[in-house]
Amino acid sequence: MDLLPRLLLLLGLGFLAANLRLLAQFIRFLRIRSSAVLIWPGPKPPLYMLLVALGAVLAFLIIYKLTVLRFRPVDVFGETMMLLYYAWMFPLSLRIGRGFYSDGIWADTGYMPYSRIGGLTWREGEQVTLVMIHRTRAFAKRLEVPQAFYGAARRLLRDKIAAHDIHFTGKPLDLGAHDERDDV
Repeated sequence: MDLLPRLLLLLGLGFLAANLRLLAQFIRFLRIRSSAVLIWPGPKPPLYMLLVALGAVLAFLIIYKLTVLRFRPVDVFGETMMLLYYAWMFPLSLRIGRGFYSDGIWADTGYMPYSRIGGLTWREGEQVTLVMIHRTRAFAKRLEVPQAFYGAARRLLRDKIAAHDIHFTGKPLDLGAHDERDDV
C-alpha cells in the first residue's frame, strides 16, 4: 500500500512541471498578444469534455479524501496537480491565439521566433498544416491553419521572407539565383 502514495507523488511532480510550463506559455502569450498579426483560437481536442469531466472527478476525490478520510493536504498533492492541469491550465492553454505575431509564430506546441526558423513546408490535406523546422535544433513545430486563413498566412510568410525575418541561406550551392519567397 506504500507504493500508491509514492506513485501519486511522482505523478504530481510531473503534472506540476506541466502546469508550470503551460503557465509560462500563457504568460508569454499575454506579453505578446498585442503584437498579433493573424491569429485564431486553438482547436479543442476531440475528447475535451472527457478531460473536463476528469477534472470534476478529481475535485470530488480530493474533497472526499480531505473531509471524509481526513487525509493531510500533502497526501493529495498528486491529485491536486492533476486537477489544476485538467480543470484550469489545459483549458487556459486553449485560449492562446495560434498563428502569426510580429516576431514569431505560435504553433500548436509553443512559440517559435522567425529568426529560429530554418525551413518551412505546407502539408495540404484534410487540414492545412504549416511545418516549421528549427534552425539549429533537430525538431519541428506544426501549426494547423484554418482554411479561411490559408491565403493570408501564405502572403504573410512571403512578406516575412522578403523582409529577411525568415531566411534559408547557408544551404550548399546557394548561388543567389534562388528566390526564398518561392519556398513558401
